[in-house]
Amino acid sequence: MITQEMIDRINHLAHKKKTIGLTDEELAEQKVLYKEYIAAFRANLKAQLDMIEIVDCLLYTSDAADDR
Repeated sequence: MITQEMIDRINHLAHKKKTIGLTDEELAEQKVLYKEYIAAFRANLKAQLDMIEIVDCLLYTSDAADDR
């Protein structure tokens, strides 16, 4: 799970990378944080998609096509 502190750290490292650059340790930390963030994002998206239920499926027949 991604915490606000992790997001703040990701943002801090991204800003620092754009301005003065990162050390090797910070680059490694940023890579780990990005991987954790992406994994959590994908898990959340998958959970949301798994909850989608199609309740009505409209099948087009020749009669329905004539009505358009």
